[in-house]
Parts: sequence; structure tokens; C-alpha cells
Amino acid sequence: MNNSRKRAEDFLSFLNASPTPFHTVQSAKQRLMKAGFMEIKERDAWASTVQPGGKYYLTRNASSIVAFAVGKKWKSGNPIAMIGAHTDSPCLRIKPVSKKQSDGFLQVGVETYGGGLWHTWFDRDLGIAGRAMIKTDDGHFIQKLIKIDKPILRVPTLAIHLDRQETFTFNKETQLFPIAGLAAAELNRQGGNNDTPVDGAKDGEADAPFHPLKALAERHHPYIVELIANEAGVKPAELVDFEMVLYDTQKACIGGINDELIFSARLDNLGMSFCSTMALIESLASSAALDKEPSIRLISLFDHEEIGSQTAQGADSNLLPAVIRRLSVLPSSSEADSDRSYDKLASSESDVSTAYEQTLSSSFLISADMAHSVHPNYPAKYESDHRPEMNKGTVIKINANARYATNSPGIVLLQEIARRAQSSPVDTEQSLSRGVPLQLFVVRNDSSCGSTIGPMLSAALGARTLDLGNPQLSMHSIRETGGVYDVEYGIRLFASFFEHFSELERKIQVD
Repeated sequence: MNNSRKRAEDFLSFLNASPTPFHTVQSAKQRLMKAGFMEIKERDAWASTVQPGGKYYLTRNASSIVAFAVGKKWKSGNPIAMIGAHTDSPCLRIKPVSKKQSDGFLQVGVETYGGGLWHTWFDRDLGIAGRAMIKTDDGHFIQKLIKIDKPILRVPTLAIHLDRQETFTFNKETQLFPIAGLAAAELNRQGGNNDTPVDGAKDGEADAPFHPLKALAERHHPYIVELIANEAGVKPAELVDFEMVLYDTQKACIGGINDELIFSARLDNLGMSFCSTMALIESLASSAALDKEPSIRLISLFDHEEIGSQTAQGADSNLLPAVIRRLSVLPSSSEADSDRSYDKLASSESDVSTAYEQTLSSSFLISADMAHSVHPNYPAKYESDHRPEMNKGTVIKINANARYATNSPGIVLLQEIARRAQSSPVDTEQSLSRGVPLQLFVVRNDSSCGSTIGPMLSAALGARTLDLGNPQLSMHSIRETGGVYDVEYGIRLFASFFEHFSELERKIQVD
């Protein structure tokens, strides 16, 4: 098996383990911890913990994660090499009160999250995943991740004989509810009594606990509550609340007649989350990787990009600026002097009043979000000279109206980084030649254009930014298509960015 196939297989494992942003962060954490990263908390002081030469990560809401490694030549005010991606994808989320029943069927109320291609969710085998809040015996409340890897829900289509519409249309509020089973079967399972809540409390009992909200078993089908509790390893009465989404239980796989394609859910944007995480880890594979490094290497994987990022854990929050501010004033190692090319502070290292601004002015952010491959059935939808293809390299996104943050100095930097990209230190053979190819993409003038976290972060930080992503088909479908070789291209490109940014940053002079 060549290295590209190994990378793709590893990516499949990441995809299959990560049906929600909570699981994506957990998957990233596991890989980072295995590579020697130490967990830190936003609520703690970092002065005695974060040191040059160290590797660290932190999470917010358990659905966003920031990880970084500090060069041993770091000095306050030096630059940070950053890659930003997102952990969320369009999905159906279970409503706070989801218990529904109609014409003998048990149904589950769901909300649409993001801009999904919702017709693709019909007739799929759907499981449930998310996080549950548990009350412990000592009165604390903890979260547990839930992944019910069983097809328990389905949104059925209407038979063509009953509605011969040429274009498949439906009402998202009334016709997108999945069925969970038959009411009669659930009544039999409960012994013919559907009036007793799952926790055993009976209506009207004087000693029944007071619930400010209705009990979970009243708001949701009791068996679904039981399934979630069993997965959490607790009793249903210990469940306090949960955030659950539906996901396709069909596993990610490699396809195509030459095994060159990836078929999976959530390629947008677990593709870039995986590549950035693995690139950070692999750029540090050598024990001497940080010895002469004057910068910080950082990835930030945000939740809620698909709904605008304006949440506490989204890219439009203070998460990344707050981390950068704290890192910008981090003192240098007492054992080594910083690279003098970044010796910018006025008099001494104790003068850090402008360190944050200095760091931002010399830092660079790669906004990594999957890109559009040319579609062979809809070629007219693409600009004639900008038609990215799968397995031909990462795509630089450009838009004259700043829907993407790319500009020419950024393209110059990325070309030099791509030119220097080599096989990872963990590779046993070179599956691809030295250097990685790049492609360019712009939308047609008569077409709308999506956006990313790039423009909002570049505006908030004032840091140089470039938008890119690996090409894929069927973006926002429940089942998307990507390229096997692009996984390795992405990892090698990002690893080269971390390894060569400090050298190249000072050579590209604009201001």
C-alpha cells in the first residue's frame, strides 16, 4: 500500500469516528495527545505552563480546538504560522421537544443546521450522535460523547405513483421528519403502558422531583432517551439534557475503478481539519523541529462555520484573538536568544505593550475549507479557465469581491511553500514527487460565491490571509466525493507551511 493510500485510510478512520464537531475535536485531541501535546485551559494562567519548545492544545465548548507548538527561538512579538478550518457540517439536529407520532409511526422532530442539500437525506440509514449532560452522584454535571452507530431513523420519500412531480420538492418543516419505528411496537415494548415516564416517576406523586422543564422522556421518545443513556453508560434518570444530530451510518470508503476517490459524509470540512492536524503533528516529528524555530505553529478548528461563525466557539468570536494575545507576550526561553530578524521590541523583552500588534503584522493565516471540483455533468457552471480537478492538488480560492481573502503576496508565499514540500518524515517511501501542485479557482461573474472564515478573521486580526481547500464534488450533500491523493497533497502542503514559514515570511516584502 503506497503512502497516499495509507493517508487516505487514516482519513477514513478520522471521518468514521467524527459524526459531530464534538467527536471531531475528540479525534483531533487523541492524535495530538499521542504526539505529546499537553492540554491547557483558557481559565488558567499560562505563564508557568506554556514555554518555548512546548506543544499545547485547548478546547472551547468541546467543539472547537486550538493547538500550537512554540519555537525554542520564540520571542514576544514574533509571528505565528496559522491554519484555520472548521469542525461542523450541515446536518439535521433533534429539536428540544422531538416526540412526534402520526398515523401509527413514531417520528422525531428535527431542525436543519446549515445549508444542506436536504433531498440527499431522504432514504438514508440515520444514527444519532452528539453530547449528553450527565448528573453525577456528587451533584456535578459532566458531558459524555454519544455515537449510536445503528440505523434507527429514516426520512422516507413518497412513492412516485402518489406524486409524479418533475422536480423533487418538499416542505422542510412538515415533510423532513424521520420515522423511528411503529407506535404499536413501542407500546408492546413498554408492556402496553405508554403513560409511565422513563425515570419511573408517576404524574401526581407528592415526592416526585420538580422539573423546571418537562422530563426528557416526555419531550422525546422514551426509547431514544434510553438508547442515549445506555451509550453514556448511565441510567436514563441521570440524563439532564443533550445535543444530538442525525448522521449517515454508512461508513466512509475508497471508491472509483482505480481506488482514486473517497466517498463520505462531512468531507467539508473534516478534510481540512484532518490535513491541518496531521500536518502540525508531522512538522514536529523530528526532536529538533523547534530548536531553531522563532515562530509559533498553530491550528484552530472552529465550530459553527456553516451557520455564520457568530458564536462563542465560532471563528467570529474572540477565541483565536484571545489565544494570539496571550501567546504574543510569551517570553523567550532563558537558554536561547531569539532569531534577531524578529528583534523588534523597543528596549527589552519586558516592553510588550505592542507585542500583540507586532505578532499580527508578521503572522500569516491559511483559511482551509474544501473547494469545488469541476463537475462533469454541469461544466457550464464553472469559469472556463478555472476548473479544479480532484487529485491534482490543493485549490487557491480567489474572489475580486473579497468573499475569499487571497491576494498576490499570499499566492507568492504559498507557491514557495508548495515548491519546498517534501514527503513527511514518517513516510517510508515517496509516493509523490517533491513539491505539491496547486490550482486556482474563481466563480463565474453570473454565479454566486460562497465564503469562508478567511475574510472575517483577516478583518478582525489584520493578519495576512489566504483561502484554499482540496477539491470535492457534492458539497453539503449527505454523501460527498473527494480525491485520495489530495489528502497527502494537503498534509504535505501544510507541513511545509509550518516548516518554512519563518524563512519565507521575511523575504516577501510589501509594507
